[in-house]
Amino acid sequence: QVQLVESGGGLVETGGSLTLSCAASGSASSIYAMGWFRQAPGKEREFVAVIKWSDGKTYYADSVKGRFILSRDNTKNTVNLQMVNAKPEDTAIYYCASSDYTATYYAEAYESWGQGTQVTVSS
Repeated sequence: QVQLVESGGGLVETGGSLTLSCAASGSASSIYAMGWFRQAPGKEREFVAVIKWSDGKTYYADSVKGRFILSRDNTKNTVNLQMVNAKPEDTAIYYCASSDYTATYYAEAYESWGQGTQVTVSS
């Protein structure tokens, strides 16, 4: 019932910045939290960040804390992930996910997923 579309991926040099967006539609009013995950080739999917829709509370993985900023726009049903001081290890496909029930770093708890957007950080 919730559809998610990521955008903003692309190439960025080490130390540069990039902003990813995720737009929700359908039953977007039911969303409790929206999270970001990423997966690099040959590696496991990992949690990046999550934001609670009600109060904007954010949680970040240690690997991106202090470099990534997650924000929301309730009127547009959109979240933005600002990537600052990008590193080669940030290279991955980034996925947006939503949950109607919880804000967590467990991917299994999310009900809806976007198709992903590629981020490549050159070294």
